Amino acid sequence: MPQIPPAEFTERCRDIAHVGSVELFTPDADATTAFFTGLMGMEEVGRDGRSVYVHAWDDYERFTVKITERDRSGIGRTYLRAAGPDALRRRVAELPGGRWVTGEFGLGDVYLCQDPDGHEFGLYWDTEWYRPGEGQRPALKNQAARFPGRGANIRRLDHVNYLAADMPGARSFLTERIRARPTEQIMLDGGEVSGFWTTVSDKTYDLVYTGDRTGTAGRLHHVAFATDTREDILRAADVFLEAGVHIETGPHKHAIQQTFFLYVYEPGGNRIELCNAGARMMLAPDWQVVTWTEAERAKGQAWGLKTIESFHRHGTPPVD
Repeated sequence: MPQIPPAEFTERCRDIAHVGSVELFTPDADATTAFFTGLMGMEEVGRDGRSVYVHAWDDYERFTVKITERDRSGIGRTYLRAAGPDALRRRVAELPGGRWVTGEFGLGDVYLCQDPDGHEFGLYWDTEWYRPGEGQRPALKNQAARFPGRGANIRRLDHVNYLAADMPGARSFLTERIRARPTEQIMLDGGEVSGFWTTVSDKTYDLVYTGDRTGTAGRLHHVAFATDTREDILRAADVFLEAGVHIETGPHKHAIQQTFFLYVYEPGGNRIELCNAGARMMLAPDWQVVTWTEAERAKGQAWGLKTIESFHRHGTPPVD
């Protein structure tokens, strides 16, 4: 007799293919754009009103980051690409109360919805693929654009970490509505989950929530971008040092998810992570969530670096 999965086992749902792009708010769009194009190695691909669109060299879609000028920093929309038209319809049916919008740069119809904290998500299927112009055509036809060879040489968007006042609501939104799979979590001694990591793909994580100690809803902890190698991150640290960019912590290795990391603040104040997760993939369909205790987290990161205090305080938009 074949072994039957336990009753709590749920087969993975792949209606969301991946995190497509993200919108960042900044009080200084020119400086933030210069950070992404000059130091992160991205290319400006369009402008629309108060927004600038930039593209990472191996992103197949039209843009990677939408930089929108606002009076305060923070996160705008996170765009999630569905696995197909039917997958999009299934997710929309599980996310009542949203609305459809048109006219987003490089995207077709987008269904906008919010998590319980007010973070906005845009689900879509139709997308315009990036087409390199003169000077951006790659030597290898299986990558989107030519390797930039400047700054941090960011390859793609990796994940988004939100701050949340309503952690149970955030978890329910991701696991029951978006159908992301939890992979790791932090559980406090009192039983509360203070952070959880989820995946919608074969990566170990795509969307993360950590509790906002200020109790403020709708804030951002960080947006993370992937490099090819750890050495790229080490080089980026020198690039940021010479450019006067604030390096918050790293380079080092996380215990949770084992990601090699570097955290900096872009000129608008948003925390940016450069990361390299190595060869870790989430291939097991019956993966059991890994739980980290308070005592385990107090040990710091993988190689002993203590978690810097600003990591628990700083978020955008800033609060007193």
